[in-house]
Amino acid sequence: MPKQEDRCSFCGRSRKEVALLISGMSGFICNECAEQADLIVKETFQKKRQADSALGFTKEGLPRPVEIKQFLDQYIIGQDDAKKFISVAVFNHYKRLLQAAEGDKNDVEIEKSNVILVGPTGTGKTLLARTIARMLHVPFTIVDATVLTEAGYVGEDIESLLTRLLQAADYNVDAAERGIVFIDEIDKIARKGDNPSITRDVSGEGVQQGLLKLLEGSVVNVPPQGGRKHPEQKMIPVNTKNILFICGGAFEGIEKRIAQRLNTRVVGYAAGKSRMGIDRDNMLQYITPQDLKSFGLIPEIIGRLPILTYLQPLDRNALRRILTEPKNAIIKQYLKLFEMDGVQLTITDEVLDYIVDKAIEFKLGARGLRSITESIVMDAMFEMPSSGEKELVITLQYAKEKLEKTNMMSLN
Repeated sequence: MPKQEDRCSFCGRSRKEVALLISGMSGFICNECAEQADLIVKETFQKKRQADSALGFTKEGLPRPVEIKQFLDQYIIGQDDAKKFISVAVFNHYKRLLQAAEGDKNDVEIEKSNVILVGPTGTGKTLLARTIARMLHVPFTIVDATVLTEAGYVGEDIESLLTRLLQAADYNVDAAERGIVFIDEIDKIARKGDNPSITRDVSGEGVQQGLLKLLEGSVVNVPPQGGRKHPEQKMIPVNTKNILFICGGAFEGIEKRIAQRLNTRVVGYAAGKSRMGIDRDNMLQYITPQDLKSFGLIPEIIGRLPILTYLQPLDRNALRRILTEPKNAIIKQYLKLFEMDGVQLTITDEVLDYIVDKAIEFKLGARGLRSITESIVMDAMFEMPSSGEKELVITLQYAKEKLEKTNMMSLN
């Protein structure tokens, strides 16, 4: 009796008909069936992940506002008020999603509370968004408002905001419709002037008008690959009703508008008495929607951003703590970089104070800390990987010499 030829247990093809036949305990599988099985497994698990990501949490498993703030505290120094507002906004967003998932139509419908953050440059608005994205159960994306223009003009369409969210959700529309979008530099689309002009404000008020439908909640046709480069692509309808929008901006010069509003009543004893308690070093704490309107945001968009909060200017103590305390503190990053080259880096406390003093002097906020530190250690990072030295101590004299060689001193 002739020996039976080995065949694939799935497709039945013999060893001669395939490139590879893998043997098992009681059967065989060819390379083509193995590749097909791998695709089926990946597709099945991807669908499962997408189904879970659409609402992958329960009421009991929700991170509470206090827990969200505690997580933010590990990475961001100070800004307790802004952290509380963000924590509550995210927590309420989760509860809105749970209410929609339960399908209770007889209950009170919870409206979404979009947030707008106002704070000077370098105080942590974008860092706040990036940090909270690490612990969320929903798709999250950060987009920049400076590149947006009206449809038909050079720049990106408003719908590109949702394209980024779709990409973050692996093009799972159900998951994207429950996501969070952080719109950075929202102040850059402010109305350019108080009076209407004969020329169109295509990157200012025109963009604000386009954002209205996104913030309020409507079905938007989103180009999956971006707006204008692929006009033939099929649009994906996305409902923005359950998408939470968090906006952030520096609003440079808004303090003057706040000061003007607070000083409107200049006649009478009561007016002078009320102005005595105003902290003129931190005018942002008195910000109101009226100030945003005078800056150039249209009333319709202010009404769709009901939660308004501010970030405190960073004082010397906060900047000093930012250098060393957070999990990803700047000094810790440089210690790790040198450690990877086998170099033990030591930075004295005098140098840390010097870096903080220069950051305050240059008025660069927390961003200035990194650029100043980078200038001080740049020569060492260039030379030491090749020199074979195993230890570097940065003293105050060393730091002053290195910083004076750079162009940063011209910022004075």
